[in-house]
Amino acid sequence: MILASASPLTLTLALGASVAYATSAIGSVCASIKLARYLIWLAWCLHGVLVFLGLWGAEPRFGFAPALSVTAWLVGLVYAIESYVYPQLKTPWLLAGVGSGTVLLALFFPGNLLGMAASGWLPLHWALGIASYGLFAVAVVHAWVLHRAEARIRVAADARTGLPLLTMERLTFRFVNVGFALLTATLLAGFFFGNHLYGATHAIKLDHKTSFSVLSWLAFAVLLVGRVRFGWRGRQATRFLYAGAGLLLLAYVGSRFVMEVVLGRAL
Repeated sequence: MILASASPLTLTLALGASVAYATSAIGSVCASIKLARYLIWLAWCLHGVLVFLGLWGAEPRFGFAPALSVTAWLVGLVYAIESYVYPQLKTPWLLAGVGSGTVLLALFFPGNLLGMAASGWLPLHWALGIASYGLFAVAVVHAWVLHRAEARIRVAADARTGLPLLTMERLTFRFVNVGFALLTATLLAGFFFGNHLYGATHAIKLDHKTSFSVLSWLAFAVLLVGRVRFGWRGRQATRFLYAGAGLLLLAYVGSRFVMEVVLGRAL
């Protein structure tokens, strides 16, 4: 349910970020690209303050909805930076729509209170995991844009990407490579230092979260090997990208959703 202690500042920031994201989505379709870019930056700034208050405020909380919110914030950051590196790049309306939705979702499902961390390195472990979520999410958005562009080209229409397709493809796999490295570091840290990170009673174990994380790692590993060894691209590559991203989403967000919403338990 919505956080009873949500302050007027939190509500104002959430509504402001959501409106800015939504307006940017509309602007990217039927208005000025420049205006949409400014709105994305505004939404990202408001969203960032909201993320900071949620994780480091008076009552820090985390759960499946805040995890999605932080992931969307990281994706927004990447696209905001990309829009300046590649001014011709068009911000996908899907990105802004997801950002708007996750901000509001985090209001209704703020997660559980964060207790005292068993280790001072635990926030770094979380940061690595969330960063890998964000980078794979960016790769998925790029792949989705590529798929739509290729479909439009087949019917002799404008691709509407703002960038050459080969450049978009290279960017997609750069994010996959970095995301895979961060996911690998996250899993290794969990397996070898779980007792120190979470304490002996909450160490990494073979549960749903760990199983889905390992399966997602394997899917991304197959994708990268196939890309290097067999030159996979197009739909053959995106199938593994979507599969790996879906498994990774189930790993943390899916398990937390079941515990928090379906079963109503605190982790």
